[in-house]
Amino acid sequence: MMFFWAFVIGGLLCVIAQLTLDLFPLTPAHVLVLFVVIGAVLGGVGLYGKLVSFAGAGATVPLTGFGYTLVTGVGEAVKTKGVLGLLTGGLTAAAGGIKAAVLFGLAASLVFKPKV
Repeated sequence: MMFFWAFVIGGLLCVIAQLTLDLFPLTPAHVLVLFVVIGAVLGGVGLYGKLVSFAGAGATVPLTGFGYTLVTGVGEAVKTKGVLGLLTGGLTAAAGGIKAAVLFGLAASLVFKPKV
């Protein structure tokens, strides 16, 4: 049942993002930033954690999940490192995802030719 809810919640987040692009005069970059900020705010007030525990990867994989991961990492780092955690916590928590994005981007750039 976990796979079902991950699919439904992840799909709903993607539908909301697509509707935002279709209905409002926003660029994809605006929507990207908007969804990361929404995930961070909802994570900061404790609501997104409940969605993550319910939907698993359906809530952590979309852009809102990245914002949630940043805020969660900052919260944990502040508890252990103090004020320095504000600067290091988010990147430490999201380092695996950031590294994967860079490596997959590099691999794609080596395999495919860019359009002129």
